[in-house]
Amino acid sequence: MTTYKESGVDVDAGDDAVDRIKPIVQETFTPGVLAGIGSFGSYVELDASAYDKPVLVSSIDGVGTKVKVAVRAGRFDTVGQDLVNHCVNDIAVCGARPLYFLDYYGVGRLNPDVAESVVRGFAAACKETGTALVGGEIAEMPDVYGNENFDLVGCIVGVVEKNRILNGATTEVGDVLIGLPSTGLHTNGYTLARTVLFDAFDVDDAPDELAGETVGEALLRVHRSYLDPIQTMVQSDCTPRGFAHITGGGLPGNLRRIMPEGCRADVDYDAWDRPALFNLIQSLGDVPESDMRRTFNCGIGLVGTFPADEVDAVVNRLRAEGEAPVVIGHVVKDE
Repeated sequence: MTTYKESGVDVDAGDDAVDRIKPIVQETFTPGVLAGIGSFGSYVELDASAYDKPVLVSSIDGVGTKVKVAVRAGRFDTVGQDLVNHCVNDIAVCGARPLYFLDYYGVGRLNPDVAESVVRGFAAACKETGTALVGGEIAEMPDVYGNENFDLVGCIVGVVEKNRILNGATTEVGDVLIGLPSTGLHTNGYTLARTVLFDAFDVDDAPDELAGETVGEALLRVHRSYLDPIQTMVQSDCTPRGFAHITGGGLPGNLRRIMPEGCRADVDYDAWDRPALFNLIQSLGDVPESDMRRTFNCGIGLVGTFPADEVDAVVNRLRAEGEAPVVIGHVVKDE
């Protein structure tokens, strides 16, 4: 006789994990959430009276092979934050505010302690961004993920007033690109970063280039949320044309998303100091500059396009909010 547990799936561990995460999840509930964890579907009531023409904005993404760094470091309290913030950013650049978030946590061998740590990360980022964590899926599949590996995917839904959607459509030649610093690699380029760094270092090594930070700590820096600075600009007297969240594809790939026909982004890559982690990866792996720019954010995690006559006002407003904006280029005619 072969039991489900003997074949690799521990139902008791799953029940334990769910019992642990229930109160954590409920702490993120916003007034619009109508049901608790446990149903097959989640219920969120939209206050449509607050909008003239509300448009729902949705996105789905993961954190890639950053999870393998978490396994190697034995630290699981940050990747959940990464996932939520990545998804929040992806709709925040459209002008939207997040409403709710759902997660998929696929694992080879379910450890309730690890699951709880991951979900605490979800909850921390959800509470910080005003997003309700309304549901998710824990899937234990040893023959897919192996014993220690796992995967994270998140789906988010937000709302924006139809006439305030931001997509770069009004961007013009002469507009200025203003960037905000990233907090590290965020959630992109980890296959290349791991190939280079773990050929030379262990996860607990602290090379001189990282100024006392270990390789694991540098790679697991939390992918920050840009929701607040984006909303600051949206609600100000300034005129943001569009925002780009710098994820896979780097600055070239993501700025292209908000350039209308006839325009292109001319980025000055010398306008900011590239953080040490990126320099270490490039020098250690002899990574071509073109690969660095197309793989990593290189220290700039968000870029907004603004009319040239508003640059001083935008920079001053962001600085007043504790940000460190950098003018990184211009919009030019696409020849």
